[in-house]
Amino acid sequence: MAMISVQSLVKERKYPFIFALAILLVSATIFFLYSNNFQSLTFSLGDLQKSNPTTSKPSQNATISPDTTQNVDDANDNTKSDDSNDSNSSNDHENNNTTITNIDNNDQNNLLIVDLKIKWGACKGPVAVDYIPCLDNFQAIKELKSRRHMEHRERHCPQPSPRCLVPLPNGYKVPVPWPKSRDMIWYDNVPHPKLVEYKKDQHWVIKKGDFLVFPGGGTQFKDGVANYINFIEKTLPSIEWGRHIRVILDVGCGVASFGGYLLDKDVITMSFAPKDEHEAQIQFALERGIPATLSVIGTQKLTFPDNAFDLIHCARCRVHWDADGGKPLMELNRILRPGGFFVWSATPVYRDDERDRNVWNSMVALTKSICWKVVAKTVDSSGIGLVIYQKPLSSSCYEKRQESNPPLCEQQDDKNVPWYVPLSGCLPRLPVDSMGNLVGWPTQWPDRISSKPPSLTTLSDAEEMFIEDTKHWASLVSDVYLDGPAINWSSVRNIMDMNAGYGGFAAALIDLPYWVMNVVPVHMEDTLPIIFDRGLIGIYHDWCESLNTYPRTYDLLHASFLFRNLTQRCDIIDVAVEMDRILRPGGYILVQDTMEMVNKLNSVLRSMQWSTSLYQGQFLVGNKGFWRPK
Repeated sequence: MAMISVQSLVKERKYPFIFALAILLVSATIFFLYSNNFQSLTFSLGDLQKSNPTTSKPSQNATISPDTTQNVDDANDNTKSDDSNDSNSSNDHENNNTTITNIDNNDQNNLLIVDLKIKWGACKGPVAVDYIPCLDNFQAIKELKSRRHMEHRERHCPQPSPRCLVPLPNGYKVPVPWPKSRDMIWYDNVPHPKLVEYKKDQHWVIKKGDFLVFPGGGTQFKDGVANYINFIEKTLPSIEWGRHIRVILDVGCGVASFGGYLLDKDVITMSFAPKDEHEAQIQFALERGIPATLSVIGTQKLTFPDNAFDLIHCARCRVHWDADGGKPLMELNRILRPGGFFVWSATPVYRDDERDRNVWNSMVALTKSICWKVVAKTVDSSGIGLVIYQKPLSSSCYEKRQESNPPLCEQQDDKNVPWYVPLSGCLPRLPVDSMGNLVGWPTQWPDRISSKPPSLTTLSDAEEMFIEDTKHWASLVSDVYLDGPAINWSSVRNIMDMNAGYGGFAAALIDLPYWVMNVVPVHMEDTLPIIFDRGLIGIYHDWCESLNTYPRTYDLLHASFLFRNLTQRCDIIDVAVEMDRILRPGGYILVQDTMEMVNKLNSVLRSMQWSTSLYQGQFLVGNKGFWRPK
């Protein structure tokens, strides 16, 4: 058939045919271009798991509608994933191609939505509702050669990380708001009656109807915890709660009433205890809105920096301080600030039977060897006694000891972040600045929050960077976070900053009714000493592992440029599963990162039935609902 030329058509004046042909050619071109572009926006689950931390240009606000499909293996009865079904396997890469679509809502720019096509499963086993992966690895605990030094209460993380979602307790409700929660919480949210019965005569906690009520009692608080707190300050007025003493560690804290009541005096307390037979005591504390974490003085250093706490408290905390050559007490010495206090309220202080005398004599010898001095010892009207020790402010005592036992640590020993580090049998040297001068006590609270931290490096621009960082977070929190994103701040109490830096985010919230757990990732710059210098609290952690806390314990998780570095070492899906575990239903995340990381995290959260939105083109806001897989 002869070809028909355009010229001949024009010559013959067949204009309708020419017009139809032009439309056909334009349509074919558009279809070809669209097909190529769409193909470039399709990738596999394996691509989602890889990270290239290049910065994309941020987009404006975008809201994403839920998508319910994602497939992660059910954990077995020991809450372990089946290796053969791990989402990193080749089958997953072949069978889970994902489709991205762009959404444009109300003049808002685009966010990529990824349909992962994987179905989530609920965690299983006897502790599923309260599952803590690194503390509930029963197979690893069973294989331990010794439990003499509390090895079974330490971290034993399963490999690979379990990809299951923790179910809710039956009857779970939105938590009681602060400050009412300090004194009462819903029983159904923490349905553990053992401590109610075990401590019924000491008024730790009482069950009343649908609530657990905390009357402020304790083993050593016979006249109530408020009177006990006042008694300590009366015994040693230089403690000066909320001015000189701001940051406290409460060892073996029970239900954390000591720390809860100290909040009234502008004191922030890190309450800690192991996950042990005192069922759910730390879970009680966090449900009450009181800072707390799961930890144990066993064979490894606590995840706090040297010279961090102004005061450490132990009321019948059941730690054998002289065990293993005195390493437990030397660990307290490591994290206690020079000039800081150790308040010990226990029967060896005020009873005179043979066992208590032996413990007291051992304590006398041990505290003398590490140069602690007794600054007060007394008994209150109820017959409960306490002793207050003080850590030295200078190194002169260390130098004058007749025996260097325990020896002073080598300088390089002081530089390691305490993450899976064995307890030390040496005394850390007191901190000095670059000129060799001993580092002094921080400025009194509340000026401490904005003053130059003593542990800040003396490099020429360090102080300027610190000041600018403080200004940045003050502006961002007041002008953006509190004013814009779809966050109901009245429902927020417990906050975690997953990549805390200098603690600027927490400092900007200091006058509001929240508290912040500042997390410094172990693979990032070590800024945790600065955070404690500012009168704030925090811990070290590796976000490629599970955190030492119960499920449903935080109202808001904040992360600033955490994921671009983190995903070079582990899978963003595993981090998202952990965020889902520790966040309460109704809680929020607030994330700023590269758009690549934002899109990847958003896709995983959407698959778990979260609501998400992008604020000002750069802040991912997520809201966890009550949905759980069956």
